[in-house]
Amino acid sequence: MIRIQEKVDDNISKEMELKGYQRKDGRKGIRNVILVAYLVECAHHVASEIARPFRDDHVQVIGFGGCYPNTYAAKVMKQLCTHPNVGGVLLVSLGCESFNRRKLAEAIDESGRPVKTLVIQNSGGTSKTIASGQEWIQQTVMSLKKTKQVKLSVEDLIIGTICGGSDATSGIAANPSVGLAFDKFVENNSTVIFEETGEMIGCFEDIINRAETPLLAEELQKALNKAARYYTVMGYGSFAPGNADGGLTTIEEKSLGAYAKSGSAMISGLIKPGDLPNKPGLFLMDIVPDGEPRFGFPNINDNVEITELIASGCHIILFTTGRGSVVGSAISPVIKICGNPDTYKRMSDDMDINAGKVISSNATLEEVSQEIYSKVLQTASGIPTASERLGHQESVITYKTFEPIGPNCLVG
Repeated sequence: MIRIQEKVDDNISKEMELKGYQRKDGRKGIRNVILVAYLVECAHHVASEIARPFRDDHVQVIGFGGCYPNTYAAKVMKQLCTHPNVGGVLLVSLGCESFNRRKLAEAIDESGRPVKTLVIQNSGGTSKTIASGQEWIQQTVMSLKKTKQVKLSVEDLIIGTICGGSDATSGIAANPSVGLAFDKFVENNSTVIFEETGEMIGCFEDIINRAETPLLAEELQKALNKAARYYTVMGYGSFAPGNADGGLTTIEEKSLGAYAKSGSAMISGLIKPGDLPNKPGLFLMDIVPDGEPRFGFPNINDNVEITELIASGCHIILFTTGRGSVVGSAISPVIKICGNPDTYKRMSDDMDINAGKVISSNATLEEVSQEIYSKVLQTASGIPTASERLGHQESVITYKTFEPIGPNCLVG
């Protein structure tokens, strides 16, 4: 049981008990969503129409747009469909794509979740497939309402972080506040993940010095060098015109702000998208593809990175911004933390935390970090975030190539 100490107007604290959903693999979820997962872009519309009437029943759409998935895409899709926040899955296939729908359905079934596969070409086309899918969803919604909940501990939580639409306030207010919150979660035996090695140019030495072991330090160095080479060869990095408009001047300056999200704990391991952390602590996710840089692998994309963090088990995503962002995600709630007080005023409906009061109202980073910590626990208790209330369900799976992580990446 977690007791959340939440300040109220009369300075009296109230307690809240957290409960989650126990899964067959031992993990616990904070949501119990039903996924409608399309396995090729041709099935996207049908999947969306199946889910449309069930927006208030925690039915969400994810999918893969390509006709032929590679190992990365198949792994990410499997991890999403068996995520602890997921209670059941409807797979929607056109029929002639190369996605191995049978293997995916078997993995979902083995995880203890209800699963059904609809093949549009075999089901009679658009209308009949939609009707069949909605019938299954209706039955599954009723069935999942009977799911028993169990006590949830802060130690059960995996929390990821990402920044998007950064400006000069991101590194002053929002990102360091998340870093302090990350330190609190590590101290309480949670698992936290930060990512985007391409946004750590200029921070390499400090990152390497935080590795728990010398062997992990070597792996971190390789990952950081790969990121620097990748963006050099591709001819662009993570510094966008919008960042400059927001007052940032160099990639190094942006990196220092982005890196602040990681806090000060030692780094316990290096993972790649879809890998699960092996213990509590702080992990770095390497999202830059392995091998020779090539076109077809896109530049960084907030929605891809959120999806990758969720594929590695994140229950909740902390999203910092200065310029503003409206994205959320399917499966795991996104908490928006805004570092710019002016942006917060304009876009308050999309934001959960006003870190900009560090700049405008003399609030401290420590105070904002405590607010973030409390907001995570409130979200884990079932209270929807701003992006959840607005219905955001962005999710993107792309093409990348990764080699498996080695034994030095995960400290025992």
